[in-house]
Amino acid sequence: MAPDQFAPGQFAMLYAFGVGEAAISYSGNPASDAPIDHTVRAAGATTTALANLRVGDALAMRGPYGRGWPMAAIAGRDLIIMAGGLGLAPLRPVMMAALLRSAGARRVALLYGTRSPRTLLFASDRHAWAPRGAQLLVTVDRAGPDWTGHVGLVHRLIPRARIDPANAVAFLCGPEVMMRFSAAALVDAGVAPARVWLSLERNMKCAIGHCGHCQFGADFVCWDGPVLRYDRIAARLRVPEL
Repeated sequence: MAPDQFAPGQFAMLYAFGVGEAAISYSGNPASDAPIDHTVRAAGATTTALANLRVGDALAMRGPYGRGWPMAAIAGRDLIIMAGGLGLAPLRPVMMAALLRSAGARRVALLYGTRSPRTLLFASDRHAWAPRGAQLLVTVDRAGPDWTGHVGLVHRLIPRARIDPANAVAFLCGPEVMMRFSAAALVDAGVAPARVWLSLERNMKCAIGHCGHCQFGADFVCWDGPVLRYDRIAARLRVPEL
């Protein structure tokens, strides 16, 4: 597969010359003729170097790698997308594909949580998704007097989602503690564990399942994931500190 032909949920290894390499999910339109988009948060030396690149600068890319979202599972079902913070980036291609009639989703609901209003991603996209039929529910951890939306944890939005849990598929991406609570809340609401999918983040080096840096129990996140089914990994998810 060429670097510009990827499935939603896959990632590429981006290399900042002289600094290092990082696994970054594709966040653009999965159509083969669309530009390649990656969304990078400056968190370490490599991602800071990538974020500081300007038009005309060079970087290296290899990929796509990994198993993406099971898009075929959307057909005929309600789709609930739950994202926390930067976790909306790997789910953006899902939204783009799911809002096309060819994807076959009955209804689409996006539940998105982030720290504060100023850290919300893809404002223009979110404004365009609702008129195309998606239900958008947004919440923040902390808000000022100008914020009129929800405040609190994203999984608390689940009862507001206009979906049929018995006929729903759920895709989750965000901090692991957010996904753990959200997946459990979805199951409690009636979504089958086998129809809940999580995208995990681990330290990746080779991206082809050889080096072992991203081993997660019996799985390698780069090769068997990063998207994995909840009922397979629930017992391995980290227990949050209370």
